[in-house]
Amino acid sequence: MAALRRGRLDGASPALPFALCPGDLEGGGSVGNMARYLAQIVVLGAQVLGRAFALALRQEFAASRAAAEARGRGRPLSAAESRVAGISLQEAQQILNVSSLAPEEIQKVVRAKERLDEELRIQAQSQKREEQKPET
Repeated sequence: MAALRRGRLDGASPALPFALCPGDLEGGGSVGNMARYLAQIVVLGAQVLGRAFALALRQEFAASRAAAEARGRGRPLSAAESRVAGISLQEAQQILNVSSLAPEEIQKVVRAKERLDEELRIQAQSQKREEQKPET
């Protein structure tokens, strides 16, 4: 019990983050002691939360660096380039169902887009002609 009153169980490691005074365990504590303990608990809780936050922040920075390295060792896209592209290379490959950047596959995609553009142009012309027809 004397070791517990000194705040240590085995004499080496602290059992509690604060020292107990004689009489605290027997129920003779005053309101002042209770306020002091409450303040110590609040401070200890703030320290624990601060350490946890710092650790989480370090882990997030490490994960961010790892993700940046995984994206490639090349230079990052500038804001203007990202705005122009609008989507990532992987997303573009998924949309176009292209597995590699082989010129043959890319050429098929380009030809398909040209065909769709031509169809849109034809539809716009026919719609314009219908609008220009005099009502009879």
